Amino acid sequence: MDELPIGRRVAYWRNRRKMSQQVFADRLGKSKSWVDKVERGVRRLDKFSVVYEIADVLQLDVQMLLGRDPERRPDSVNCVDQVEVEEIRAALERYDQISAFFCPPPEPPPLTELRKAVTHAWLSYQHAKYGMLTRTLPRLLREAQAADTAFSDGPQAGEAAHLLGQVYQISSSALRKLGEHELSWLAADRSVAVSQRAGDQLLAGTATVRVAQALLALGRARPSLEINVNIATRLAPGTNGNDASPERLSVYGQLLMQGAMAAARIGDSATVRDLLNGAEEAARGLDYDANYYWTCFGPTNVQLHRAAAAVELGEGRLAVEVHEQLDPEGFNALLPERRAHHYLDQARARALIGELEVASEMLLEADRLAPSEIRCRPLAREVLSDVLRRIRGTPSASVAELAEHMSVGV
Repeated sequence: MDELPIGRRVAYWRNRRKMSQQVFADRLGKSKSWVDKVERGVRRLDKFSVVYEIADVLQLDVQMLLGRDPERRPDSVNCVDQVEVEEIRAALERYDQISAFFCPPPEPPPLTELRKAVTHAWLSYQHAKYGMLTRTLPRLLREAQAADTAFSDGPQAGEAAHLLGQVYQISSSALRKLGEHELSWLAADRSVAVSQRAGDQLLAGTATVRVAQALLALGRARPSLEINVNIATRLAPGTNGNDASPERLSVYGQLLMQGAMAAARIGDSATVRDLLNGAEEAARGLDYDANYYWTCFGPTNVQLHRAAAAVELGEGRLAVEVHEQLDPEGFNALLPERRAHHYLDQARARALIGELEVASEMLLEADRLAPSEIRCRPLAREVLSDVLRRIRGTPSASVAELAEHMSVGV
């Protein structure tokens, strides 16, 4: 694509930040007419210091401002415009607390508004609205970082850190789904540090889950297993004076389930069994499917992880048997991301035992329930590609249409 003049790029990003020329000018300490002339190309930007200041006001990596105008073209694998991923990367690379030593940080939103935005982001993730989520995450990251910096010395410091820790966790989870594993690890690592400042052991526990998931996605199964088990031991109800609240049971159980997934990846079936039995015991203490600390933990989710671990161990028949024994009411009450993820696991299980037609049906069911969980995930693309390669005859029209949407060859 032909390179645009820098003034046009400034206008593009100013509009994306929803800033008027006057607001933009005020933040730069310039006049509105100066901004207008820059954007129309009448005035040249020949000082790098000014370009850097503009990029900082726009909360944008300077290389993106100097580079080509982003083309809004969904990636066939990731289902999300790459410019959104780059904006998330730029937000994660910001160090506002260091910058605050040299100049005043940007004005943060009220914590009540930020809290609502974080809740909305969690719901977007758990409903598998990944395209919508990645469009909102860059701004949410910047606002949560600004709030954490602005309130760091006041009575609201703990809440601001808690909200930022959650935003990092949402970012880590979304990026992992999209195959951006290194960025997912970075966001998860940030969440651990911020959670410790927030003074919340359980938030630090869920942050540990994100770190372990990112490590597992990067092929580091053994460190993933160790960190899950280590922190689960520290948080276990009844040890070190820990209570057995629903919140603690949920976080503890989530750590055990993720540890089981890591153990399955290295083929340690005995550890898988022990960890899932521990998670099942915690779920019995909870006695219902809940969503404390956004864990979706409960008896049904433990069974979903039992099936997923069986797939990782190559035991497709066992995974199918677990699926067939699920409580339909409990399963249907789960949020879309969990159910669609399970159908993807079931597609893998059916492919393992040669039931390719049923594997296709499972992919279609997941796509009907939460399209982004299938169309946005590299793993789903790999499963569909494997099914199409092995299936005899012509796939159904529905499967062929899904393959076309995902740019998978039929």
